[in-house]
Amino acid sequence: MLNKISRYWWCQIIGWSVNIAISVFFVTTFGEPDTYFFLSLLLTCLLGVLITHVMRLNIHSLQVLRKPLKTQIFYLVALTFIFAIFFGMLNEAIDYVIGYNPDKLQKYSKLQRLFFSSFNAMWLLLVWNMIYYIYHYVEQNRKQELDTFRLEAVVKSLELKTIKSHINPHFIFNALNSIRALVDENPERARRAITELSNILRSSMQAEKMETVPLKQELDIVKDYLALEHMRFEERLQIEMDIDEDTLNQPIPPMMLQTLVENAIKHGVSKQINGGVIRITSDFKENHYELIVLNSGTLNGHATHGSDGFGIKSTQDRLNLLYQGKAHFKIMDVSGNMVESKIIMPLASIL
Repeated sequence: MLNKISRYWWCQIIGWSVNIAISVFFVTTFGEPDTYFFLSLLLTCLLGVLITHVMRLNIHSLQVLRKPLKTQIFYLVALTFIFAIFFGMLNEAIDYVIGYNPDKLQKYSKLQRLFFSSFNAMWLLLVWNMIYYIYHYVEQNRKQELDTFRLEAVVKSLELKTIKSHINPHFIFNALNSIRALVDENPERARRAITELSNILRSSMQAEKMETVPLKQELDIVKDYLALEHMRFEERLQIEMDIDEDTLNQPIPPMMLQTLVENAIKHGVSKQINGGVIRITSDFKENHYELIVLNSGTLNGHATHGSDGFGIKSTQDRLNLLYQGKAHFKIMDVSGNMVESKIIMPLASIL
């Protein structure tokens, strides 16, 4: 039974019980209370529970806790003042009904007694509201911290899945077979290819530790990747790059460009009998940054799937998580039997 009582009602019961205990202590210590005092005190506290609960309902219905801080303070003062008047009026009505009329208050008029009752109630409700607001402020901060931790966990999990998706066994097998073929006929190129493959794998394993990397670092990995793929496709793969040097320090999510390039080769160039072109463009446009991967081919239903069913979706998810809606990704067919993957991101200075 007790387990079904919410934390709010426990606070109400304990809080008003403490108020009764304090009042009883002072009155019994410095005076001689009669039966009407205890009855008045009990009914006043029950009235306090009712008044504060109705006030809480108003706080929720007015969505006070979602408003700016200055507006919350205004509502705090206004609600305290209004409900203190109601509290004072009802308290005086209760005392009148039960016939409680302390000697010290008999010399005052009804209006004066109402003022004193409302004034005392105002301080009581002000303390109640402050405790209520502080509790929700702390609770909201705790919830925001938990949400932040959850977001970080999601980002790390998403990045780890993305990294795993880049370590494509078919790509590694193809690269190793190409390197094997070069060992005898071109040992120097084979050594370079091993270094390129090593760079890609090392970057994949380190990417989970970083949220962003400079474009230059990402381009180095992509160049190694394209160099290995060029061994397989040879003349069927043409590579073009149009990189504005001013963008080389622009931070981007690690392995994101690699995802798009891998997707472009797997679902674009490799599907073309005569191969095709991969064109990477990096530039600043007005107040944002654009990164574009253009490849030969058509979407053919791959706009939402990507590399191993994860690449394209992971790109959009990572941008949403890292930039909170300030970055966008789209992939579409363009003229000339080409597919364009475009990422629009905020500039480094306004992230």
